[in-house]
Amino acid sequence: MKKIITFIFVFLLWNGNSYAAGSSGGNTKSEYDQAVKLIKSAKKSEQKGKKDKAEKNFKKAIKLLTEYNEKKPNDANTLNYLGFTSRKLGDYEVAEKYYLEGLALKPDHVGINEYLGELYVVTNRHNLAIERLEVLKGCNCKEYKELEDIIAGKKVSKY
Repeated sequence: MKKIITFIFVFLLWNGNSYAAGSSGGNTKSEYDQAVKLIKSAKKSEQKGKKDKAEKNFKKAIKLLTEYNEKKPNDANTLNYLGFTSRKLGDYEVAEKYYLEGLALKPDHVGINEYLGELYVVTNRHNLAIERLEVLKGCNCKEYKELEDIIAGKKVSKY
């Protein structure tokens, strides 16, 4: 009987701690994951014409990405999203800085090359946009076609 009571006590203690740890109210997702979710929401808001809501989410995302980048620097994906959100908020100079930092780490990063190419089109530096397109040439990816269309004027960059 003593063993059963001990077992039940240990089980309840262990189970209680598991529940307590899981129900602390804290968000277990990283700042990066939260930011990506906000960016996706912001893109949808833009498509629906809700610019204020989109901008609010981009601002929240950039804050989270900055925090994440301080904790875990030198990640090309984080730098890509920092560039993207900065560009979406109209800060092209900062966006370019993040994109170039990301390319220094991973020169063939598909997202950075496409978004940097779009930034170059928006800032009237078509020769540099074409360089980004050349990097994407062999990727067999949608980013190549999207950037190609933007450079050719067939599609307007939303970003």
